Amino acid sequence: METKMKVNKISDCLWEIPKTEKEGMLVPARIYASDTLLEHMDKGVFEQITNVACLPGIQKYALCMPDGHWGYGFPIGGVAAFDTKDGIISPGGIGFDINCGMRLMTTNLKVDEVKPRLRELVNELFRAVPAGVGAKGSLKVSVSQLKEIMERGADWCIENGYGWPHDREKIEERGHIPGADPSKVSEKAISRGINQLGTLGSGNHYLEIQLVTIENIFDEKVANIFGIREQNQIVIMVHCGSRGFGHQVATDYLRVFDKAMKKYGMTVRDRELACAPFKSPEGSDYYKAMLCAANSAFANRQIITHRIRESFSKVFDTDAEKLGIEIVYDVAHNIARVEKYKINGKEKEVLVHRKGSTRSFGPGSKELPEIYKDVGQPVIVGGSMQTGSYLLAGTEKAMEETFGSTMHGAGRTMSRSAARKKARGDQLLKAMDKDGILVKTASMSGLAEEAGIAYKDISEVVETMDKLGITKKVVKLKPIGNIKG
Repeated sequence: METKMKVNKISDCLWEIPKTEKEGMLVPARIYASDTLLEHMDKGVFEQITNVACLPGIQKYALCMPDGHWGYGFPIGGVAAFDTKDGIISPGGIGFDINCGMRLMTTNLKVDEVKPRLRELVNELFRAVPAGVGAKGSLKVSVSQLKEIMERGADWCIENGYGWPHDREKIEERGHIPGADPSKVSEKAISRGINQLGTLGSGNHYLEIQLVTIENIFDEKVANIFGIREQNQIVIMVHCGSRGFGHQVATDYLRVFDKAMKKYGMTVRDRELACAPFKSPEGSDYYKAMLCAANSAFANRQIITHRIRESFSKVFDTDAEKLGIEIVYDVAHNIARVEKYKINGKEKEVLVHRKGSTRSFGPGSKELPEIYKDVGQPVIVGGSMQTGSYLLAGTEKAMEETFGSTMHGAGRTMSRSAARKKARGDQLLKAMDKDGILVKTASMSGLAEEAGIAYKDISEVVETMDKLGITKKVVKLKPIGNIKG
């Protein structure tokens, strides 16, 4: 364990750093991890999560999920809730790729129907959904249309023929968070975002064709409600966000917050945690701009969904409706949201920052579609392209303990540059093909960065939160085809 701080074991898979360990801590820091995961967490996690615990208005604990690793400001996997009256908002607690998130879709296709056409399907998807650095989408919108998208998200897409009306029911916040204000977004952010709708981008973003096998269904009843109903069923997963648009919004407001902190007499332990009071003009402006990027990301995944349906329809010469390409759910994992939780026995309004962390709302939550109210929110956790991903269910315990939050993925164990030194893209491509995973990539060096060795054991990460009752395992999904940025 790369820290000299005192880390107390609260229970199996739950650890606490007391607020006496660093000057300025207002609350303890808590880390969710197995013994092995904690032992291998990098020093940055301990430094960053205790820095977060020093931020004004923080409530209960600064939290780090089991996929935690060093990030910008917050660790990736960091969660913190701030009082909306006297707390802060920080881009470092949300991330540059605002509303980077996951979308899972079912099909009624079986693996024996897809395998003979897998190469054709992967090639068609690679053509239809541009990937890689600087990738531009085929959807051309005007500045005024982009501003509409900032405000209306997936609704704009559906109303313009890029989706089905019932799609919005299965998207977090119905794919449209109210309160976005395009006047708070810079011209530079608009210029970066205007050509990127319907694109994956680069880094760890992907579009994956996945397989459900009988031994990987852990809860048949819940899986059935989520639309996973048959052995050897094919599903589709998408991981992407607001791309350069969100990045520019974060960059713009980090500069604004540098000045705002002087104005309000605020100091932080790390410049990457630059912040402003949530209720200040600067904090309010950033929140409204951040929601513009979040809605744009929902729209991005909606356009990609439309292109996926077109591609499957073309390859299988069948309507997408007949192929059963339905959304299971769409979750954000780089975002801040105003939510209410019980704190010290009283319901309180807080601004929950989730940086590389997803919602894990339990049964009965008013935010869930009616069909999921009895079982909890579908939680989509992406693994590496070599190991597979998970579909989980949110729980009431998450609402009580983690501000309705859990991990978003496996979590990196090494930097991208370190991964490039240990893996070669061309060799990885061949090895994965041998393992039955067909990959099409925009960049061989980008592929090397995403090698399985660069990530934690996804099953151990998921098992940690399952054991604690924060999420419940439903299905593990095995990759068979992958489009990589």
